[in-house]
Amino acid sequence: MGIQQTMQRFARWHIWLGWLVGVPILMWTISGLVMVAQPIETVRGDHLRADPALIETAGLVFPTRIGTARSISLVNQVDGPAWIVTEEDGGQYRYSATDGTLIPPVIEDEARRIALAAYAGDAALETITYFPSDVVPGDLRLPTASWQAHFADGTNIYIHNSTGQLLAVRSSWWRVYDFMWGLHIMDLQTREDTSHPVLIIFALLGVIGSLLGCVLMFRRRKAKVRVKAQGQD
Repeated sequence: MGIQQTMQRFARWHIWLGWLVGVPILMWTISGLVMVAQPIETVRGDHLRADPALIETAGLVFPTRIGTARSISLVNQVDGPAWIVTEEDGGQYRYSATDGTLIPPVIEDEARRIALAAYAGDAALETITYFPSDVVPGDLRLPTASWQAHFADGTNIYIHNSTGQLLAVRSSWWRVYDFMWGLHIMDLQTREDTSHPVLIIFALLGVIGSLLGCVLMFRRRKAKVRVKAQGQD
């Protein structure tokens, strides 16, 4: 097979691959552009998080009847400092750092106060909603019982039901970013699988199409130089 015939075959393959991977390439480009339009700190909602108050450690009481623990941390909450205890089975509980007693799960009034203290924006708090662990909001995707505080600017603040800790801050821009990320990795369901056959196949086809285009580009350039030289003769 001559070089000319090989190039013609490459050209046909390049065209067909262009039709096949054109839409995914456009989707990757647009989604990538949207994802880099804002700094990642803005996407994460760092500007909407209020800085926690410092903890005065004098007089703190450590809980003594907690059994075996995987980790223990000291945090400052709206009602004072607390110990967050993660047990061996992964369960989390909180204990008062002033008297060592177990603090019950968060109720609506406390969730409201936690959200207002954690939020650094200017919008009004509109709703407080409880979500059990088997009903997970789309912009949280953590199998944990939580409270959602929804603000008028579209911000959702999620609070751990057992510990009162801040689970996530989800702004309107975060949800746009999250959708574009799902498009980018071709996983709109979990938006976590970055290595699945569909993505790998289309990426591989895109690479092959690009390589064919590079080969054809240099071949056509050589052909133009040859025609120009013949014209001068």
